[in-house]
Amino acid sequence: MTITAIPGETLARRLQEAVPDVVIEWDESSVWVRPDAMGRVASFVHDDPDLDFAFLNAVSAIDFVEYFELVYHLTSLAKEHTGVIRSRVYGREEPTAASVVSVWKGADFQEREIWDLMGIRFTGHPNMKRIMLWEGFDGHPLRKDFL
Repeated sequence: MTITAIPGETLARRLQEAVPDVVIEWDESSVWVRPDAMGRVASFVHDDPDLDFAFLNAVSAIDFVEYFELVYHLTSLAKEHTGVIRSRVYGREEPTAASVVSVWKGADFQEREIWDLMGIRFTGHPNMKRIMLWEGFDGHPLRKDFL
C-alpha cells in the first residue's frame, strides 16, 4: 500500500466547493480553515466519499505567540491518502476552536491535552477538563508566556 499526500491546493478547492467561506489559505501540503468552522470541515472531510478521512492521526497545537496553530493530520485507509488541515486561533485570553470529537472520537483526549497544556478551549467538547494536570492548576505550561 502506498499512501499519497493530497496537496493543500486540491484539498482547499474541494473544501471551498462544499463548505463555503471556511478556507483562509493553502500551501503545497496544508490548508488553513477558520477555527470556528473546524467541526463542519471535519464532518465534510470525514463523510465525503472522495476524501473519506475516517482516521484522525493527531491533533497538535503550536504557540507562535501572535497566534496558536492547530494541526490536524488525517488519513483515509480506503483511499490510501493523507491530508493536513490547519487553523490559526488568535487571542491569548480565551482562545477557542470547534471540537471535532463528534466526528473522530480519538480527538477526545487530544483536545483535552491541548486545553490543559496550551489553553485552547474546544467548543462543543463533551468533557473539557484537564487531563494531565490537576483542576485548579494555574496556567497552561506549554505556552511560551508561561512562567
